[in-house]
Amino acid sequence: MSDDPAAPDIPGVANLLADPARARMLWALIDGTARPAGELAYAAHVSAQSASAHLAKLVEGGLLAVQAQGRHRYFRLVNDEVAHVIESLAALSQAMRPRVPRKPLPSKSVPVQFLHARTCYDHLAGATAVRVLDAMLKSRWLNAQGRDYRLTALGAARLAELGADLAAARRSRRVFARACVDLTERRPHLGGALGAVLLDLCLERGWVLRTRRSRAVNVTPEGSAALDRLCA
Repeated sequence: MSDDPAAPDIPGVANLLADPARARMLWALIDGTARPAGELAYAAHVSAQSASAHLAKLVEGGLLAVQAQGRHRYFRLVNDEVAHVIESLAALSQAMRPRVPRKPLPSKSVPVQFLHARTCYDHLAGATAVRVLDAMLKSRWLNAQGRDYRLTALGAARLAELGADLAAARRSRRVFARACVDLTERRPHLGGALGAVLLDLCLERGWVLRTRRSRAVNVTPEGSAALDRLCA
């Protein structure tokens, strides 16, 4: 370990992520929801006492935030940067498996709906989201700048026409627009504040509908037509 006090504490973060129970808890929160300790204990296959100890470490380590509501405490990922790291590590773990097809085949554990469209923290993921980002880049709505994207004047005008709340995205303290490696597509979809605004727009317009107890979302016929026009 480096003695440089300015060096990032990569080992500390890696240690928090290395425990299987803590990893399952973090993965259970990748949809951006806040969940109670009992639900996270169930997701991690550990006792309530063990879950409490793991959650305390994740909060102390800065990966989770906790909010009290009456006698209950709810835990969530502290920000989109944590979500990005978790999703990226999940994608890397899939890519490192030997003899695994580039795209997982639909199965009971990986349904077609999950592959097609789902949430990743507070933005859209899956094949649909990757296609939307590709279209935005091709149409020069966005310009790539390393891991991030710059919204062009054309992109701002077009998104404003669709009703996207760009002011809210710009007011956010988080990264405005960032590439988030898609777990199943192995290519980036749009994350950051702009990605969150786009998902909000899709939900408000009824283009996508959330499904209960799942990150998968349903793209409605109206949404499919709207996204096809965007991607044309």
